Parts: sequence; structure tokens; C-alpha cells
Amino acid sequence: MTSEEDILLHYEDRYDEDARLSESALGQLELLRTQALLRRYLPTPPASVLDVGGGPGAYAYWLDAAGYEVDLIDIVPRHVRQAMERGVRATLADARELPVPDRTRDAVLLLGPLYHLQERDDRVKALQEAIRVARPGAPVFAAAISRYAPAIDSLDSEYFDDPVFAGLLDNVTATGSHDNPTDNPNYFTTSYFHLPDDLEAEMVDAGLERVEILAIEGIGWVASNLDDRLDDVGKQAKLMGLLERLEQEPSILGASPHLMGVGFVAPSATIVDH
Repeated sequence: MTSEEDILLHYEDRYDEDARLSESALGQLELLRTQALLRRYLPTPPASVLDVGGGPGAYAYWLDAAGYEVDLIDIVPRHVRQAMERGVRATLADARELPVPDRTRDAVLLLGPLYHLQERDDRVKALQEAIRVARPGAPVFAAAISRYAPAIDSLDSEYFDDPVFAGLLDNVTATGSHDNPTDNPNYFTTSYFHLPDDLEAEMVDAGLERVEILAIEGIGWVASNLDDRLDDVGKQAKLMGLLERLEQEPSILGASPHLMGVGFVAPSATIVDH
């Protein structure tokens, strides 16, 4: 089975991505923090946003409701169908070869593709495609899963003592690359886990300027009463303020389950012909 076939099998048959951001407090925190970062850097609506690897459309739907002109692209047919059911304009395509004209978008989101491209050249190519379709000065958002997220997740589950998972974890920690040789969806699928410096270097090498690497959840995952903090308006605001203050602290970045890279297309950016 190829990497792409494994990824498609995971998201088509084994795992419901549509529920991920709502079924747990940590998923809700990821959603809230990602929305906060997008609001901070996006141009005002009705700017044109391309959501590459946008999955079932959670962010595209939210941005559309806020007045943005949004188009979603994803490689998983199920995700495209789910996004269209939400009323999102969605197209089936690969992040490395976008069916979008040059210099036509005011912002580009890559909130999933870098997770599943194990080769550095492919990740840089996806970033360069985002640059190609973006207008000069546009922000490009690139989400990544932290190299240490599997270890963090295992501490709160039975997988910490699972010998199969332990072997997979050793490889991820050493190389960042992960393959799932089983049919257990809890072991995830073909993927790559970033170190903060690696994400920054890939974005810079692709040609983005003023790159910042930010912790999405940060240390919020350690809160034992996270549900209560998110349900209470005052407590949620206090937590979000703390995570914002610590979002660029180097000693915390690697401990955040997800990272957000934000960079800007240079006014004189060169379009890379692949």
C-alpha cells in the first residue's frame, strides 16, 4: 500500500475527522486557538482565502460565515463531500499541485497537508504552491504536529504500555516519520511530526518572509479540568490569554501538540515552476 492509499483509507474508512475538533476539550482548544491566530493575521473580509487540506470544512465554514470568500481543497473525497454539505466550495486536489491561478488569493491555509508529507521536498513544494497562488504580502498559515505529540498523547492513554506503539514512538521521536503497519486507527496514518525549527526552516526555504512559529494549544493540554475552563467564559478568556503570552516561548513550543507557522509572501516573490 502506498502512503497516499494509506492516508485515504484512514480518512475515508477508519477515522471521522469531522468530529475531531468537537469531541474532546483538547480538540475544542485547538479550534479556538487556531481561530484566534487566523483572526490575528488574516486580512479583513471579504478577502479571498484558499483552505488547502481543509478537511470537512470546519475552518472554511467559519470563515465563510465571517464574510470571507473561501475555497477548500482536499485530497480525501469524503472530506470534499462533507465540506460541500456544509455549503463550502470544495475541490478534490493535491496540495503539491493546486488547480488555482497564480497570484489570486489574499491568504492561504495549509492546516493539514504538512502532517502527511513525509519527504521534506514535498512539504516545501506544498508551501511553494501556496506562495504561487497567493498575492504579494499575503499570509500563509502552515500547521504542523509536534514531534513529541505522540509521546504526550500516550501518557494519557493505554498506549504508553503498548509494545507496538512504543516501537512506533521510538521511530517518530528519532526521525519525525511515522507509518502505521496495523489497521488500528488510533496509531494514526502515514505522517510527519515537526520540530519547531524544522517547520520554520521549511517555510523560509520555500520563500516566505517574516516567519513566526507559534504554539497552538501550548501547555493548555495539562489542565485536568480543561472542559470546565472552556465552558466558562471568564476562565476561557484567562486561559487563552495565558496561551497567547507563552505562544512563542522556545522552551514550550515542542511541548505543544500542534504548531502554527505564519509567513508572508514577498512583494517580489518568484513563482516556482515544478
